[in-house]
Amino acid sequence: MSSQVNPRIVCLGGGHGLAATLAAVRKLTTEITAIVTVADNGGSSGRLREEFPIFPPGDLRMALAALCADDEWGKSWADILQYRFTSDGALNGHAVGNLLLAALWDRDVDPVAGLDRVAALLKVVGRVLPMAAAPLDIEAIFENAGVLNKVQGQVQVATAQGKLKSLQLVPENPTALPVALTAIEKAEWITVGPGSWFSSVLPHFLVTQQRQALARSSAKKIIILNLDSHSGAKADEFAGNTPVEHLEMMHAYAPDMKIDHVLIDEAELDDGQRLQGLVESFGGVLHVADLRKSPGSLHHDVKKLISALSHIMDKSLVG
Repeated sequence: MSSQVNPRIVCLGGGHGLAATLAAVRKLTTEITAIVTVADNGGSSGRLREEFPIFPPGDLRMALAALCADDEWGKSWADILQYRFTSDGALNGHAVGNLLLAALWDRDVDPVAGLDRVAALLKVVGRVLPMAAAPLDIEAIFENAGVLNKVQGQVQVATAQGKLKSLQLVPENPTALPVALTAIEKAEWITVGPGSWFSSVLPHFLVTQQRQALARSSAKKIIILNLDSHSGAKADEFAGNTPVEHLEMMHAYAPDMKIDHVLIDEAELDDGQRLQGLVESFGGVLHVADLRKSPGSLHHDVKKLISALSHIMDKSLVG
């Protein structure tokens, strides 16, 4: 664990990637703010959005579950939140936590109050916040074999093939939550990723107020790269973009944000020299470690993430 006592850490992302980061960071501090992408249009979240004008609850639910109290009460409620109905009817595939959040948001106007109420139920360590003050959609243009293809929706953007030409939120330039901006301002560390790069990571830099806050923040930024860069990998997002390309995209959308540390799994280091040079050009340090649950896995091992993040924080303090 870092020798810095209870550092203030903000974690940006969405989905399973953010949940893994949160599960690791909670072992390093209790001062955690998770800022979650809110553009999901698939599965249970997408179905609920079709019926109610609410945030997609799925990624927020996963973040809450990842930060539940480390006791029987917290873990049991987290399990209930994650439980999905199996039936031949309308409830099939819905997670209990999604329905609970939808109910709170349908009853109350303030979505953050609903998140805080579920957080209190789980005795959550830290706080979970949406990336913007209103639900969003994602729109992108990809080039494939010389043909431009415009797609809209988190699921569609995450699985589209080709070279990303442009990415934007719908509506454009949404309002960020003041409480999220304050957390970024006060943070000592900020983590970004892992996760679906186009639909969970890059959208954070499309919220102008948040991007500007990240650029101003004196916090050290740690970029956690994905485990699915190899072409043909079985992942939710189309594989084929290299770690170098992912970092270049991030820098293109957030050119004023300093990148202090980049963490990558050793098996993803195909072009280590080029990646090293790119990270150094951003003023950062590249860290290579074994981060997978098992060889070939596309999921980060939480214990390995704890070790790697703790090492980065400790080394930064010494250096």
